[in-house]
Amino acid sequence: MDAKKGDWVQIHNIILKPEQRASHLPEDTKKVPLEMWEKGFILHDACIGDEAEVETVIGRKVRGTLVKVNPVYEHNFGEPVPELLTIGMELRRILEGEDHE
Repeated sequence: MDAKKGDWVQIHNIILKPEQRASHLPEDTKKVPLEMWEKGFILHDACIGDEAEVETVIGRKVRGTLVKVNPVYEHNFGEPVPELLTIGMELRRILEGEDHE
């Protein structure tokens, strides 16, 4: 078993196949399936690739294919923008009246 009941996991599911997508979508969007990636606590033991049911942090029960055990958050906000790094400090100085240029 890759995942035991209660483990934090990620599941995957195809919600709509390309041929089921709405006709008014952009062409590149219509060519790919609508996918669901969901994280939650698995409700039973399972192996990667098995159909699994999870309970999300808000209590929803969702089924899909088990793809990861203990998934990490991989999103970020990109590279820092130098002009934005000091904007908070600059604004605070202006609001406090220390910057009279």
